[in-house]
Amino acid sequence: MRRHLLDVLDALRAAPPRAGATRVLAVDGRSGAGKSTLARALAGEIGAPLVALEDLYGGWDGLERGVELLRDAVLEPLAQGRVASVPRYDWYARAWGEPWRLAPAAELVIEGVGAGARALAPRVSVLIWIELAEGVRRRRALARDDEEVYGNPEWERWALQEDAFYARERPWERADCVLGTDAQP
Repeated sequence: MRRHLLDVLDALRAAPPRAGATRVLAVDGRSGAGKSTLARALAGEIGAPLVALEDLYGGWDGLERGVELLRDAVLEPLAQGRVASVPRYDWYARAWGEPWRLAPAAELVIEGVGAGARALAPRVSVLIWIELAEGVRRRRALARDDEEVYGNPEWERWALQEDAFYARERPWERADCVLGTDAQP
């Protein structure tokens, strides 16, 4: 994994900033594929802030809205050189919390289902797609997340949104780097 990190960081450093002076590294893939783990490692390696789409979905039906919020509330303000107000959804309270302020930085890591959306592409410098078999992803996600919050009905509900989103968007075709073992997502 260390070699992958270094390759991705080299690609990011070589890429032009597309959100004002900020180079944005996007990590996309289906639930349970390992996006958060990779994104945290990358952000930690370069000291970059990390925005998780999970905080922007606003509930189980919010994939599309989360992508819009990432574009409008985070990437566009940064592109204009302004401080972004990053929304934050509380999955336990099922309500929006206080947003956090994100000043323009040299690099920013964004991760989550939808991070490779075409609507975000004009602001993304490097896109990573992570692939992993569905059975493995599901076991990992359900083991990682609180079953009460992320149980079987929600998994199926969310998977339908992922299916529709990825059938339309196909981010792996535009990815600068594809990680994983599956030939197709």
